[in-house]
Amino acid sequence: MYDAVYRQKVTDLLQITSLPITLRNELGSRHSIGLPALSGEYRSVDGTRRYLLGLEDGRTVETVLMPEDGRDTICISSQVGCPVNCQFCLTALMGLERSLTAGEIVGQVLFVMKAHELTTGVDRLNIVMMGMGEPLLNLPNVLKATRILADPDGVGLPVRRITVSTAGIVPKIEELGREPIRPKLAISLNASNEEQRRELMPITRKYSLKDLLDACKAYPLRSWEKLTFEYVLLKGVNDTDADARRVAKLLANLNAKVNLIALNPGPGITFETPEPERVHAFQSIVRRSLPCFVRKPRGLDIFAACGQLKRQEVPTIELV
Repeated sequence: MYDAVYRQKVTDLLQITSLPITLRNELGSRHSIGLPALSGEYRSVDGTRRYLLGLEDGRTVETVLMPEDGRDTICISSQVGCPVNCQFCLTALMGLERSLTAGEIVGQVLFVMKAHELTTGVDRLNIVMMGMGEPLLNLPNVLKATRILADPDGVGLPVRRITVSTAGIVPKIEELGREPIRPKLAISLNASNEEQRRELMPITRKYSLKDLLDACKAYPLRSWEKLTFEYVLLKGVNDTDADARRVAKLLANLNAKVNLIALNPGPGITFETPEPERVHAFQSIVRRSLPCFVRKPRGLDIFAACGQLKRQEVPTIELV
């Protein structure tokens, strides 16, 4: 059963031909595999696909496929909505409906792999838990899902191709670091000082920037691993040269890299996107101290980009 569901990716119990037909019929009459159902699909002009996937209780989550030359990235959700009230994120406006089970987390990956005929042995596939939700507030299910995704007898993805992103739940970062099988860790920083971060990310009122950085310093990185810090640039708020210098100083003693994300706009978000020149000026300062990259937005026209997942309905845009 395990091999059929996770490695062969069957969608119907009757397809498991290694089981006797009588057992297949009995299982099929009483059970289903439980994969998410397609509720909506949106196609971007850049090739990105945003899927609205239905769960058994009628709720829906969003999953995004970002194809690129030589690799594919699947961005998956860990919760329905999100309890972390980041001021620049559309998902935060939903609040939290519930956490996903490990099966519902893995099910998103299986759905996309099946729909696009992706295989771990042939395709260079990355999984990022950067969709709806705060993964570390659903850590037991995230870890169970990771073990299934990384199991050579399961989905078969190397752990170095699985990344989990957190707003900075300090005790859970420490717990994650103790796990023998765990994804890579990315941290949403988004501010250069404590006061600024409290305004943008209220979670900082509970888990301070200092405590977060202390947890990062103590985090047991594997030999091939760096911490990733994500920084959403907001025009006139956290994008100055002084901010860049403070970020470089904050992270100077960590084995880390920085991904810059110019704000992806959306309805209900009051912040503005900085000009490309400002983004590159910020990058040039930070990269004097540590690796710093500008993340290219994907799926902006279908609300599939980072921070935009709020089950927005938009006209389907077919690929040109």
